[in-house]
Amino acid sequence: MTHVPAAHGRPLRDTAPAKPPGTLRPHELPGATPIIRFRGVQKAFGKQVIYEDLNLDVFPGETLTIIGGSGVGKSVMLKLLIGLLRTDAGSIQAFGQEVTTLPERELLHLRGKVAMLFQGAALFDSMSVEENIKYPLIEHAWGTEAEMDRRVDEVLEMVDMPGAQKKKPAELSGGMRKRVGLARAIAIQPEVILYDEPTTGLDPINVRRINGLILSLQERLGVTSIVVTHDMDTVFTITDRLAMVYGKRIAFEGTPEDARVADLRYLREFVQGGYGTLDEDL
Repeated sequence: MTHVPAAHGRPLRDTAPAKPPGTLRPHELPGATPIIRFRGVQKAFGKQVIYEDLNLDVFPGETLTIIGGSGVGKSVMLKLLIGLLRTDAGSIQAFGQEVTTLPERELLHLRGKVAMLFQGAALFDSMSVEENIKYPLIEHAWGTEAEMDRRVDEVLEMVDMPGAQKKKPAELSGGMRKRVGLARAIAIQPEVILYDEPTTGLDPINVRRINGLILSLQERLGVTSIVVTHDMDTVFTITDRLAMVYGKRIAFEGTPEDARVADLRYLREFVQGGYGTLDEDL
């Protein structure tokens, strides 16, 4: 494989498991149509402009990773998608609906299709694991108490944490809390899962465990995944396509293979990660 020379450090990473020859990524399938579209999105907080012209498509069944420097608005993008933040201008469509004009009741319905794993898992400390997972089930009137109990058991099995129902978050490690947060996200059987920095603060073993769960859930449940991350090893392990936020817009969009050969300095230096030094520092 050809590599773009990396500035004063190691070559660009090549850690991704290669797709078998002839395998099409979800966006390459015949007739593939985006289920989520951002068009001309603008967002600012006071004088701080986050997005001037955000445009991005998300295809069903793919894992799309969002990369970019700290503070550029990657997590803001996820919150705009599910209506936790409102755009200043532009369009966001999900499942054929215009998200920017949906009333709160319809946003709740959308959040039944699009679940989010927040940074740090965002578990309720006063609730047990079981109660945390049941929270969205109750909010969405998912079923009877017995049905919810069965669902809690099922999703804990999926994230390799059977028998943890009665534990409190304080009794769990960081990696275990992430997995409980993921169990809560998938409990309502969403079609799309948003991951906000899912591996931040985890040791390498737990990073690999979370990456494996993201891949296995995509395969077992057929979900679409949008992953915000700074971890380039995670990017090249799980990604079908990646998009880089730079200059208040999506400055690059493509496959991991495209990223490795792209002649874009800001992308090359970001992908290189923590190895070596930056050109401007020499």
